[in-house]
Amino acid sequence: MEFMRRNYPPGFTYADFGPQLTAEFFNATAWAELFRRSGARYVVLTTKHHEGFTLWPSAFSANWNAMDVGPKRDIVGEVARAVRSAGLRFGAYHSMMEWFHPLYRAEKAANWSTDQFVRLKIRPELEELVSAYQPDVLWSDGDGEAPDAYWNSTDFLAWLYNDSPVREKVVTNDRWGKGTSQKHGGFFVGPDRFNPGVLQAHKWENAMTLDTASWGFRREATLAEYMTVEGLLEELVSTVSCGGNLLVNVGPTRDGRIVPVFEERLLQLGDWLAVNGEAIYYSTPFARCQNDTVSKGVWYTEQKTEGNKTTTVYGIALSWPDSGKLEFGCIKPEEVASVHMLGSASSAEKKVITEKGPKGGTVVHFPQWSPRMKAKYAFAFKFSLL
Repeated sequence: MEFMRRNYPPGFTYADFGPQLTAEFFNATAWAELFRRSGARYVVLTTKHHEGFTLWPSAFSANWNAMDVGPKRDIVGEVARAVRSAGLRFGAYHSMMEWFHPLYRAEKAANWSTDQFVRLKIRPELEELVSAYQPDVLWSDGDGEAPDAYWNSTDFLAWLYNDSPVREKVVTNDRWGKGTSQKHGGFFVGPDRFNPGVLQAHKWENAMTLDTASWGFRREATLAEYMTVEGLLEELVSTVSCGGNLLVNVGPTRDGRIVPVFEERLLQLGDWLAVNGEAIYYSTPFARCQNDTVSKGVWYTEQKTEGNKTTTVYGIALSWPDSGKLEFGCIKPEEVASVHMLGSASSAEKKVITEKGPKGGTVVHFPQWSPRMKAKYAFAFKFSLL
């Protein structure tokens, strides 16, 4: 409120921000190409947040959508087409609550004893969104103030999985009413920035932000408040090691740009995945352990090959040790058939010396560093086990 008093004229309302969402520099194809180069395999667009403004021309949000106000274009449609053209899967984030809607406010005040807001607004709006854009992922949010019975979530999900156009492919998260988090859903997201650090029994996702203080774009943000590439990779590696997916959030500007600091982080992530992706894509958590108890900052994944007869384990070190060697405590020396670091520039550099460590693990001597090496930021060692 103090920020508004200092920077906006008296009487300025939230609705007055609508025309300021001009999106004159928005280019869905450029966004999709950036996301593809980041190494992403799916993209989730915020189609409507808690203020109720839809980024598609919804029949249930007249005069408060991106076709009627601001950009005067179907942002959801443009992003969906561009993302799919780039070979990625398209997902739609949708908030069920709306801060300013009079029906929602009235029903909240009445302790959810009536459900006109859901019947007249949210249910038809969700069906419209799904039918028009056919998302592969439906990411629900804004549910936490009211129980799932108020949202009539089970009935909607029955339609989604049995009768909707995406019934054969869609996956959903767990935010379908107060108390449903980490209990129901194709994948669990739990609270924002959920990263438990231990193996989870159910498929899950870590939804986090590159701006550590916001899910949107902040004009006043400082560089120190943006996540470093090393921090981003630690989130990725620890998440995947424990069976999760990483959903990386960036906030665009009102004129439709993804600012250079976000672009740089996404491209750095993509560069790392281009070298180390085999340790991430299609991997599974290492059955023996997720992170190392001997050496801090080491996480594991694995891949089964040849009918599960051969096991490939990836030990990912988040930093290059000062000593040039590191003990991988979860790998026994006698079971190692071969090991090399992903991103080594030549066959000579791939040669890695190993020995038994003081804690019984495998000590790996890092190869001599060369400016030709593609490996940087975090270092993945590929162990072929007997």
